[in-house]
Amino acid sequence: MNILLIAGGWSPEREISLIGAAAIREALARRGHKITQYDLSDGFEALPGLAESHDAAFLNLHGAPGEDGLVQALLERTGCPYQGSDPAGSFLALHKSVAKTLLRRAGLNTPDWIFLPTPPAVGWEPHLPYPLFVKSDTGGSSLHLFRVNDRNELRHALDELFSVGQTALIEPLIRGREVTCGVLERGGRAEALPPVLIVPKREFFDYHDKYAPDGAGEICPAPLPDDVLEEVRRMALEAHRTLGLAGYSRTDFILGEDGGIYVLEVNTLPGMTPASLVPKEAAALGMEFGELLEILLKEAVSRRAGV
Repeated sequence: MNILLIAGGWSPEREISLIGAAAIREALARRGHKITQYDLSDGFEALPGLAESHDAAFLNLHGAPGEDGLVQALLERTGCPYQGSDPAGSFLALHKSVAKTLLRRAGLNTPDWIFLPTPPAVGWEPHLPYPLFVKSDTGGSSLHLFRVNDRNELRHALDELFSVGQTALIEPLIRGREVTCGVLERGGRAEALPPVLIVPKREFFDYHDKYAPDGAGEICPAPLPDDVLEEVRRMALEAHRTLGLAGYSRTDFILGEDGGIYVLEVNTLPGMTPASLVPKEAAALGMEFGELLEILLKEAVSRRAGV
C-alpha cells in the first residue's frame, strides 16, 4: 500500500507523536509498504493533495489537532481512508467530561468529576474531598496532571492549566491498581485485548512513568482474577461502543480498593510503538507490531469501501 503517515503537529505531545511515527514507518516499510511522512506542523494546505494520492493514511497524532477529529474530517472530504475513529467519536472521547457523561449514562462506573471551563471565583472550593487529581479536560500522556492535597495546591494547578489555555477536570483520588485494556476491530468485529496491569514506580502513573526507560512496570496479560479481567474487557468494549469508536481504542481503569472498577478515560489514538500498551496487548495474542498496523489499515480501507 501507498501510505501517508501523519504525525507531529503542535500539541504538547508532538515529540511523542514523532517517536511513534518513526517506529510505524520502519515496521510498515519492512512489510513492503511505501511510506510518505507528513508533519502536521507544516499546515493543512498540502494535506488534501497528499491524501488523494495515497491508498490510506495512518494518523499518529496525540492531542489536538488529531485526537479532536479535525484531521479525520479533512481526510473524509478527500475520500482517503484512515485508521481509527471518525470525527464525532474522536471529538467525544477527547473531551473527558463529555465522555464521562456518556459513559455514566451507559451504566459504566467512572469517578465523580468537576468540569471547569474557566477559572473559578476567588474562594471557590470543590465539593469533592481532597486529595484530588487535576488535569486538562482534553490533554493526554499525563501532561498537565496534578495531584493536590489542599486549596493552595489546587489553585496552583488550576493557574497552570488556565495559563496555557486548557480547561480543567477535577476528580477524587481513588486508591487502587491501574489497568488498561485495548479494543481492536477485525473483520468488522470488535474484541477486547488482554488487559495490562500498570505498576507505577512514582506516586502515580505520570508522564515520567509512561515514557522514561525507568518508568512504570507494565504486565501483560495482567495477573488478575478471571472475573476481574472479564469485567475490564466488557467495560472496554462498552466504552468503545458508547462513544461510537472504530478501528481500535484503549480504555484506562482504576481497580478500586473498594472493589469498584472505574473508567478513567478512553483513547482513540493510543500510543503506537512496539513498547506501547496496545501493541503489547496484541503481542500477547501472538500479533507482531507490523501485523497490528496492517490490520488497522485494512479495516480503514474496508470501512471506506463499505465492506
